[in-house]
Amino acid sequence: MRFVSRQLSDALQKASKNFPAVVLTGPRRAGKTSLLRQLYPRAEYYLFEDPDVVSRFREDAQGFLDGVGLPAILDEIQNVPEVFNFVRTRIDRAPRRTGQWFLTGSQEAGLMRGVSESMAGRAAVLELLPMSLTETPKVNLLDGGYPEVLARPRARQLWFSSYLQTYIERDVRSMTAVRDLATFRRFFALVASRHGAVLNKTDLAAPLGMSVPAIGNWLNILEATAQVLMVPPYFDNLGKRIIKSPKVYISDSGLACHLLGIETRAELERSPFLGSLFEGFVASEIVKSQVHRGARRELFHFRDQQGLEVDFLIPGKQGSVTLVEVKATRTVKPAMAESLLRLGAAWKGRSGGKGVRQVLIHRESRAPVESHALAPGVQALSLPDFIASSSATRDSALRSGRLKTD
Repeated sequence: MRFVSRQLSDALQKASKNFPAVVLTGPRRAGKTSLLRQLYPRAEYYLFEDPDVVSRFREDAQGFLDGVGLPAILDEIQNVPEVFNFVRTRIDRAPRRTGQWFLTGSQEAGLMRGVSESMAGRAAVLELLPMSLTETPKVNLLDGGYPEVLARPRARQLWFSSYLQTYIERDVRSMTAVRDLATFRRFFALVASRHGAVLNKTDLAAPLGMSVPAIGNWLNILEATAQVLMVPPYFDNLGKRIIKSPKVYISDSGLACHLLGIETRAELERSPFLGSLFEGFVASEIVKSQVHRGARRELFHFRDQQGLEVDFLIPGKQGSVTLVEVKATRTVKPAMAESLLRLGAAWKGRSGGKGVRQVLIHRESRAPVESHALAPGVQALSLPDFIASSSATRDSALRSGRLKTD
């Protein structure tokens, strides 16, 4: 698969012109190294998973860095978190020199501790997730978005099996004192079976014979390594009693299918998980569209104790909001808009009727189907059309001056 331009490139290049260092986080094999080496081909490259490189650094950190030509890419630095202190002192010698250090890692929690303790004000922090539909039409529900899977989809099952083994042996073992890695793998598969559900730690703990706090710790590991996507509930004064637990998704739909034992498109179509898998796919694409332009994650779900549920809520500027309902169907019907209409009415009542967009996202049909009004104020869109329309709306607002970049 040839190099595919990544949406994050613009934000990354902007950051490198304004900060001495850029910290790039994201899951393993999302394409962090490829992106940096493509954008900065003259930068020296050091992989801190190479035992020789790690040994040389730990034996003489100052001597090692003295031999590093700038700009430099230091890859997988979660293995040597002490590098932040040494890089900081070098940045402080010439604080106006930007774009000198590019640091990558696949464990966000550990990296952020290093950034907050040693690199505050010196480094921009960006996140690269697997490829999105905006970047390549090859991204799909069964394969997901990891570049190597999209390049060789026939080897999908072997790739994901190897990926899981590497992830558990390296990231999980290094982050915590997990002794029973086989149980952790069962736990990961169990989380996949709750894909799209409101998180219930007790429900996860019972089958594994574990305590709820231990389950919480393991969920933190999955979230810190970008393997799960937690979508928190939206809290606001809508006059309703709100469910306060997040919904949990496996971040990559291809990995979710693998964990659920779904190997073919025919199996996917018959799977009882099809609806929740498509819902998670939509959530992932929305988050990618946000973080790949350097913005914050802002995705919520809504569910109250009276049974009103809308899959996703995306806050906008000046109190506006996009309400999203997801259906894994290619044929939409007006009755599917009921939840959107009910929550939309409550929102409009609070905001004076302004700034509410209501969208039902459905699967694409082989026959071209144009977007249409499903109900008064509710659009029916395929996922690619929704992402494109959201990007177009934002670009138009930027050009008109209604929105400002950070």
